[in-house]
Amino acid sequence: MATESVAAPRVRAVESTAFAGVFTRETTLFRRSWPSTTFGSIVEPTINLIAFGFGLGALVSSVQGIPYIQFIGTGTVATAVLFSSVFAGMYDTFVKRFYMKTYDGLLATPVDVPEVMMAEGTWIAVKAGVYGCAPLMVAIIFGLPPSWGMVAIPFIGFLTGLGFAFMGQWFSARVQSIDSFTYIQSALITPLFLLAGIFFPLQGLPQWVQTLAYVNPLYHCVNLVRDATFGWRPEADLVHVAFLAGFAVLMCVLSVRAMRAKLID
Repeated sequence: MATESVAAPRVRAVESTAFAGVFTRETTLFRRSWPSTTFGSIVEPTINLIAFGFGLGALVSSVQGIPYIQFIGTGTVATAVLFSSVFAGMYDTFVKRFYMKTYDGLLATPVDVPEVMMAEGTWIAVKAGVYGCAPLMVAIIFGLPPSWGMVAIPFIGFLTGLGFAFMGQWFSARVQSIDSFTYIQSALITPLFLLAGIFFPLQGLPQWVQTLAYVNPLYHCVNLVRDATFGWRPEADLVHVAFLAGFAVLMCVLSVRAMRAKLID
């Protein structure tokens, strides 16, 4: 009497082997496209650093006792992390889902939506952590004193990039057209970018603006990077880390749920 084969049940919500398979796929593809991807992610924040650092630096010598080129140099780290993570999560994920049908092929294997989204988001965050170091290296060339705390900056960039990568994935599942990302960039990404304390301190702004900044993940990233560079503030920095970790967890949950609804009927 013939017996029917039954697929083995999933032991965990996220299988490590499936996660590793998707992550390895991303690293393999990156070896083919890294020049173009890396160029834009590093050069644009570096140009911003040089332009604003020397342009406004000619008018503003220091901010909060820090030379302006160093103030903006540490802030631009967050810019590189933001752009290299949220845009990759938005555009790359949408193209793979809508145009290339990459996820249809992946889900035909023993891989589920959580492994795909989490592995891709983690890989984006790894790149964001590395790319964030480029403006820092430029700032060091222009006089920023190296410190041991800078060793933590790639990890700060990774944690921040993780949340923004998942947020980008979530957006990619919510929009109907790739053109809709224009609204997100103008209405959300730009305000996050401007209200993070990258180019100027926020203490002199109205209280309601400062309150909005406190719920901006990029604001917490900027403060962590500056504290890693100029001196840790343990109590405040623990709050920054907790906020970024909570943001990453929330965005991961939203990303997986939204993409599951899109990819699985």
